[in-house]
Amino acid sequence: MTGTSLLIGYLALFRPPAFPLWYIRLGVTEWGYWLAPLLLLPLVGPARRLLGWASWPLGAAVLLACAPLLQAQLLARTLPTQLDDAFGQPVQREPATRSPLVAADLFRGIAVPQVAHERLVYAERDGRQLSLDLYAPERTASASAAPLVVVIHGGSWQSGDSTQLAALNHYLVAQGYAVAALNYRLAPQHPFPAARDDVVAALAFLKENAPAHGIDAGRIVLLGRSAGAQLALLAAYTAADPAIRGVVSFYGPTDLIWGYDHPVNPAVLDSQGTLEAYLSGSPEQVRETYLRASPTEAVGPTTPPTLLIHGAMDEMVFLENSERLAARLAEAGRPHLLLALPWASHAADANLNGPSGQLSTYAIARFLAAVM
Repeated sequence: MTGTSLLIGYLALFRPPAFPLWYIRLGVTEWGYWLAPLLLLPLVGPARRLLGWASWPLGAAVLLACAPLLQAQLLARTLPTQLDDAFGQPVQREPATRSPLVAADLFRGIAVPQVAHERLVYAERDGRQLSLDLYAPERTASASAAPLVVVIHGGSWQSGDSTQLAALNHYLVAQGYAVAALNYRLAPQHPFPAARDDVVAALAFLKENAPAHGIDAGRIVLLGRSAGAQLALLAAYTAADPAIRGVVSFYGPTDLIWGYDHPVNPAVLDSQGTLEAYLSGSPEQVRETYLRASPTEAVGPTTPPTLLIHGAMDEMVFLENSERLAARLAEAGRPHLLLALPWASHAADANLNGPSGQLSTYAIARFLAAVM
């Protein structure tokens, strides 16, 4: 038990030294509050006298397991004001988003009704059908067309699919949005700009077929995770489409030359090799490609409102990516907010009910209500 407490303490405070420990750290920071009662058991009654000095590491582990909740509560106090200041107050605030952090939901879970979806083919490339999963609210005769959230999965541009972390899709449909989760061509077989072109093709398909699916083609927000966030940002920033009302980036790479020059721990991720596979070489070989693929280079006077969500302890895509993009958006005078989560790792939103999941879900719902 003492060894477990020391491991919890290490992973709660530091980035993991190797990839397998990333999973454990993610569990400690986003599900760690479940461990607190178990760790407390040896600290009460006769067990504490038997443990003696060994009870101290257990007590410290309890505090560390709960530390993300304490930090999340501090963020929750100011988050509504930050969102209002950045994007304006939404016309209507849904009851499900009335509080950024609900203690009971940590254990009972956020209400996420299961919603059926249909698989649609939006394009064909190289003899292969490209598909998306469309989730839509129940349609009635009096219902108006639903605003659309387009979700783009992560996976280092080389893996992943439209089923990734689908709980948020169901949650958004319950809030009245249609959701389209995309599949796109993957590197290295299909390097940049294939995936970005696929996102653009999917948007064109969804707008063309919007009436048949009850979608409001004039109100669209893109949301991406990790590599998908780079694609969401780039498509939103370069499309020059007024229908795109905003974009949400979960821990996305934004300045790809900077990212290449500042690689992460290679025992966690070969970030330079990943970029070379996606962009067909190093910055020395294909510098213009790196610039064209970097959302930081595409910021301009009409860039849509941007919500950036990023963990300060992200071991795969450093927080500075989002900080650099936020600085560019500030220089251009474009609406944006960087929600930096001090405790959080890569993919911290995997637990929709945890501290990162609740804060990010609240921020997204309020962002959508404001920009849609």
